[in-house]
Amino acid sequence: MTNMIQKIAGLSGMTDQVIATDFLLATKTAIQNYTLAITESVTPEVRDTLKKQLTYSIEAHEKITQYMVEKGYFHPSDLKAQAEVAQKTTKAALKLAD
Repeated sequence: MTNMIQKIAGLSGMTDQVIATDFLLATKTAIQNYTLAITESVTPEVRDTLKKQLTYSIEAHEKITQYMVEKGYFHPSDLKAQAEVAQKTTKAALKLAD
């Protein structure tokens, strides 16, 4: 059923790994943006709110990273294994483009 829904929605090439990677990258971007916004904010209330959001984003990043490591999608301590994952991911992405 899920495969049928994915095909109808045009997401047949989407996998857990692709979604997790996208989520991880978005979370990294959020962390960078919150950090910049904290340095640019002028009121303590805004800084406090942004710091809370930054903390949530860091926690989310940690959970996503752990999920990806457990699933074998991400190997931060093994460059060779990570390169192999990157090659497989690149090939999959190129197939999606076709």
